[in-house]
Amino acid sequence: MFVTRSYHRRVVHSLLAVMLLFTVLFFIVLYRIGFLGSFAPHVSSTDLALLERDAPKTPFPKEEEAVVIEATSTGTEVVLPIKKVLFEYVEVVGSCGPHYEGECVRVRSGPGTDYPVVARYRNSMVLKIAGKVEREGHVWYKVVFDEFLHYPERVQGDSYIAAEYANVLLDEGLRTLDDQKNIATSSIKRIIVNRTTQMLYAYEGDMLFMQEKISTGLELTPTPAGIFTIFRKTPSRYMQGPIPDVSDQYYDLPGVPWNLYFTHGGAVIHGAYWHTSFGQKYSHGCVNLPPDKARLLYYWADLGTRVTVKD
Repeated sequence: MFVTRSYHRRVVHSLLAVMLLFTVLFFIVLYRIGFLGSFAPHVSSTDLALLERDAPKTPFPKEEEAVVIEATSTGTEVVLPIKKVLFEYVEVVGSCGPHYEGECVRVRSGPGTDYPVVARYRNSMVLKIAGKVEREGHVWYKVVFDEFLHYPERVQGDSYIAAEYANVLLDEGLRTLDDQKNIATSSIKRIIVNRTTQMLYAYEGDMLFMQEKISTGLELTPTPAGIFTIFRKTPSRYMQGPIPDVSDQYYDLPGVPWNLYFTHGGAVIHGAYWHTSFGQKYSHGCVNLPPDKARLLYYWADLGTRVTVKD
């Protein structure tokens, strides 16, 4: 059968139009059932922000907004947000002395005196704070130990301290020589630790800044002798023992204040809130100072300051 070229062209065009129509209908059906959801048009960050602004507010807090849930005497639940604070550290004040003499601050498992006591903190401890909770006209700080711990199982549950027993510290926290901006701008400061006389001397050039009785390591855990450099500073450290190859004695000391690290083996100049035996050997290898003196030295000493330990 003879078919003209124009007729053939019309037939082909008609078939293509039908195929195109079926293709469009096919993709419309797929889109309707959600199969093409991953190919939806891109939404800009501005449009997304507008959508989020106009969306109904969720009754649940965001994941990073920690809350405390407690049961009241009526059996209902109260959600108390832990609010962020502009500082990270506090110092314990108005509490008991080094040997627990006097009335100690009671640390509780929740923000209120109706929560169980989980610890008793002594004066001069420095603690890191995760936020505050306001309840019934009182403020409670949540204590956090987010550093490396030799025995993390010793820290169980939450800890809260009443704000009236916590002096706010405006300290920038952990600093190390690894951060180039923290390199000491002066090389004339130096610290001398004398293990024989149990004395510490701090000089800026030839000018004496501090002369203070200390406690260095006992015979089985001596403070290492030599010339060192302060390479790490932190206002608070949770110190625990025993430590293999260092000390086989048990100790558990949260909130050790004003730490100046001068050996990678863990030798530190720091405040000691648990004893008053300065002037004689006492420690597990660190250099102990009275907390108030340790604070002065901490803020005076630069990263990179030379430390000489000798007999």
